[in-house]
Amino acid sequence: MTGDAPPKSLKDQNRGPLWATIAVNLVVLYGFSQYEAVSTSGLKGMLAGATSLVPMALALIATTLANGFLSAETKARLVFLRWRHALPGHRAFSKFAVTDPRIDVEALRKLLGKDWPTTPDAENRIWYRFFKETENDPVILWAHREFLFTRDYAGFAALFLVTFGPAAAFTMRPLSVFAIYLACLVLQFLVARHVAVTYGNRLVCTVLARRGVAPVRKAPAQGKRTPKDTPSRSSA
Repeated sequence: MTGDAPPKSLKDQNRGPLWATIAVNLVVLYGFSQYEAVSTSGLKGMLAGATSLVPMALALIATTLANGFLSAETKARLVFLRWRHALPGHRAFSKFAVTDPRIDVEALRKLLGKDWPTTPDAENRIWYRFFKETENDPVILWAHREFLFTRDYAGFAALFLVTFGPAAAFTMRPLSVFAIYLACLVLQFLVARHVAVTYGNRLVCTVLARRGVAPVRKAPAQGKRTPKDTPSRSSA
């Protein structure tokens, strides 16, 4: 939906909760890895197994570094499971405008006139323009923040699978414990991805609903390139 970074304040608000999710995942990884030691030696066994923190620390470093390589576009593809036109902004008018009962399609058609979009790129571009006109609306601001958080969380959850998973293979015994832990990682990603999709779609629909009830006026000329971190081109 958008192509540049979202407002810094939103990232600042989400940074703490995102790091908290990493910390919780690290604690869970350590707890599962000490199952065998605790079952045989109690809490002393957990303390004695501190050497297993080495592969965990490496997994944490790998996750942090890998996250820097996940662009907004890559995260959108992970969340929406689409390679091209991943963000719901690319389907704002052809799908969401006609399915959400809150959206006044006729008002939007009057607003856009001959500029009504007919291609995914045009839909995304015009949606983003509407988003910029309404982004300070408290409801839209909230939906945007929640989308960015859950999208980034889903990105981390995918990274946990490829970093914490191998680390667990070296530290967890018996195999059944490792299988349960791996299933938890998969479930975490699926849930985070689903919630991110929900918030991304909601953001697109809320922007259209808000813009449809705004005073009808001639839309400004198109041509501004969309940024990459909201449900227009790279956020939703």
